[in-house]
Amino acid sequence: MYVEHALGTGQSVPLSQAQAHYLFGVMRQAIGAQVSVFNGQDGEWAATVSEAGKRKGTLLCQEQTKPQQMPPDIWLMFAPIKKARTDFIVEKATEMGARRIVPVMTEFTNAGRVQQARLQAHAIEAAEQCGGTFVPEVTEAVKFRRLLDSWEAPRSIMFCDEARVGVSSSVPTVLAAPTAVLIGPEGGFSDTERKRLEGFAPAHAVSLGPRILRADTAAVAALALWQASLGDWT
Repeated sequence: MYVEHALGTGQSVPLSQAQAHYLFGVMRQAIGAQVSVFNGQDGEWAATVSEAGKRKGTLLCQEQTKPQQMPPDIWLMFAPIKKARTDFIVEKATEMGARRIVPVMTEFTNAGRVQQARLQAHAIEAAEQCGGTFVPEVTEAVKFRRLLDSWEAPRSIMFCDEARVGVSSSVPTVLAAPTAVLIGPEGGFSDTERKRLEGFAPAHAVSLGPRILRADTAAVAALALWQASLGDWT
């Protein structure tokens, strides 16, 4: 369970109303039950339920069971798509070890308003389900032009270019962390956006293999390719 509270031996951890409802109402846990908790900074801790109620509860930290495991400094930047598939991208990016997730509004983005809080909740749930100790930040959506205008060196951009389909999918070493993977919308990047990326020094176009992938598949494939080549899978 993810908590927004410091963790340490003997530390009391208050639960939110939603967490108390889940733990005691849904999971039917009671005082004395064992729970694993993490906060994204202090690793994973074994904790015991010391107070249980319908709307509140308290855990008592016992001992650290897993050290903090920080992912490599890789961001995922993607154009939002349909709601369920955007949720999928956020969940899988969390599992794949992205440190930050950035929705990018491009000219051909075919999605409504991005609900940052809901997507952040999906990232938390994904980290809980896969036993992680880190939750990536999901930022507010940003327009493509503003993203590049405010770009800060030395982070490189791995521009996944569908126009390069069939070209070798190897990742150049210049894309070692810190890096950001950029996935376009279902309709691809506009000519204006493509020209901007081609002339943008931090951006490096790569292929994701011999087939054009759906946007949600491309996000997972790109992160896997980077992790296997330059990340913490090597």
